Amino acid sequence: MNVKDRKLREVDSETTTGILKRVITENGRDHIRGYAVAIACLMVVAATTGFIAWISETVVNEAFANRRGDTVLLICFSIFAAFVLRGLATYGQAVTLSKIGNSIVARYKRRLYMHLMALSVGYFQEKRSAQLTAKINQNVAGIRDVLNMTVTSIARDLLTLVALVGVMVSKDWLLSLIILLVAPPMLLGLRYISKRLRLATREAVEANSSVLGAVQETIQGISIVKAFTMEDELRRKVERIIDRAESRANRIARLSERTAPLTETFAGLAISSVLAYASLRTIYSNVAPGALFAFVTALLMAYDPARRLARLQLSLERAAVNARMLYEILDTVPHQRDLPGAAELTFSEATVEFRGVRFSYGNSEEILKGVSFRAEGGKTTALVGSSGAGKSTIISLIPRFYDPQSGAILIDGQDIATVTKQSLRSGLAYVSQQAYLFEGSIRDNIRYGRPEATDAEVEEAARLAYAHDFILAQPQGYDTPVGEQGMTLSGGQRQRLSIARALLRNAPLLLLDEATSALDTESEAAVQKALDQAMSGRTVIVIAHRLSTVVNADKIVVMKEGMVVEEGTHEELAHRPGGLYARLHNLQGSALELTVGADVT
Repeated sequence: MNVKDRKLREVDSETTTGILKRVITENGRDHIRGYAVAIACLMVVAATTGFIAWISETVVNEAFANRRGDTVLLICFSIFAAFVLRGLATYGQAVTLSKIGNSIVARYKRRLYMHLMALSVGYFQEKRSAQLTAKINQNVAGIRDVLNMTVTSIARDLLTLVALVGVMVSKDWLLSLIILLVAPPMLLGLRYISKRLRLATREAVEANSSVLGAVQETIQGISIVKAFTMEDELRRKVERIIDRAESRANRIARLSERTAPLTETFAGLAISSVLAYASLRTIYSNVAPGALFAFVTALLMAYDPARRLARLQLSLERAAVNARMLYEILDTVPHQRDLPGAAELTFSEATVEFRGVRFSYGNSEEILKGVSFRAEGGKTTALVGSSGAGKSTIISLIPRFYDPQSGAILIDGQDIATVTKQSLRSGLAYVSQQAYLFEGSIRDNIRYGRPEATDAEVEEAARLAYAHDFILAQPQGYDTPVGEQGMTLSGGQRQRLSIARALLRNAPLLLLDEATSALDTESEAAVQKALDQAMSGRTVIVIAHRLSTVVNADKIVVMKEGMVVEEGTHEELAHRPGGLYARLHNLQGSALELTVGADVT
């Protein structure tokens, strides 16, 4: 089996029929009334189209053979009424299907967002966020297209074709049978094309997602791009991606448009043969032209629905690929699920204990190698160690962003693996070294800490975080938009808003991941005051970066290569002969900063 056939088999793991069945099962019941209205309108379109072809025999015979003016007027009025009725029915079905389609797209966007929220942090680290977003935007319309194309093709094109074929059979059954026998070779050719199109469509979606992802990443990191003069290198990279996307799009065009010579050849053969047959019968057999005219009219009118039906499988294949890729996201099982019957975590002293915890990211080298320590309730525990020691990993395990491979993490004696994530995370606040702000106002971003908080509580949290004064200095005060990712604010201002958000949460457990490491001295001093306020009366686990944080901590846990090597207070560890902490402290001398590097794990 060659590579292309193997890829085709992989893409065909869930058939188009299976996708169609799933889409109908998930959406059909909710929109059954709307689809009933649309189908009724489409049936009117099919009936009026068939009527126009059928009555053409009467027009020809009565007008040109019998020359009955009274009958012709009545026939023409009925044709006019049929066109008006068909126009109204076409409008009704189009509006109805558009409303249903928009509702389905909105529903799946909401469903996708809620599902993404349920996935673990590890999933998003494995996927490029920009490409994931682009893929969702490209594929979400596939669900709508699968349903709408199916309904319109069956209720309009198929019924119209059946009505017109019925007219053809009623006028000349033998000629109709000959024409219908020519169709199977065309259908086999279309089936072959559709299989090739399925793989090409998936490749095109992936390529376009890469293009959009690269553009989004460039925009988000434009300052780095400019600072490192990366323009030429990124331009070459993006050009390669765009060339690949263009190649896939051209392949889809070639495959899709192969239907044109097939259908046009069939139509040309059928229509020219019928016209020749009709002309010869009229010339040499003196047969009345009305029936043959009606047959030819029906045949000509049948061309468009037949052509659309011929391309239906190709269109459905493309839409099904989009829907299938969307379902791949929706069918992703969250890595972390609450255990059946998981209890609610209850906080008393908020004591955190690690017992022999081992952890690695995927199949990579083990990061934590049997870590054990205890962070006492209501006290501050500082984590110290060189880059890669596992400090940030410990912080990530407490909220269950990840689960350890072995060992246990307990809060007030309760294993966090046996409680609900909601109850666990509602009892903690988190401040990272990169303060992230969301689209909206300053007030909105602080209120995310506790959505039900009043404006007065929001402002009080800002005062405690030493953010109130600079907020009032903004153009609209607390209602000032923060811009994309808070870029209208300085690093220190963003960090103080992040701390205000944590203070508003009023959680018994506070996690600080080097919250001042990226700040200048002036900003650090303001943020440190806010941190001192935030740490008061709470259980705090902090990755230590500044000497003042280490000195004031109730306990210092020193880590090296994923293991705890020392524990104690600043005074105990600073004077311990040969200790790692003492060595790091001595290297600093009288400096006010303990630089141990930012932990990338």
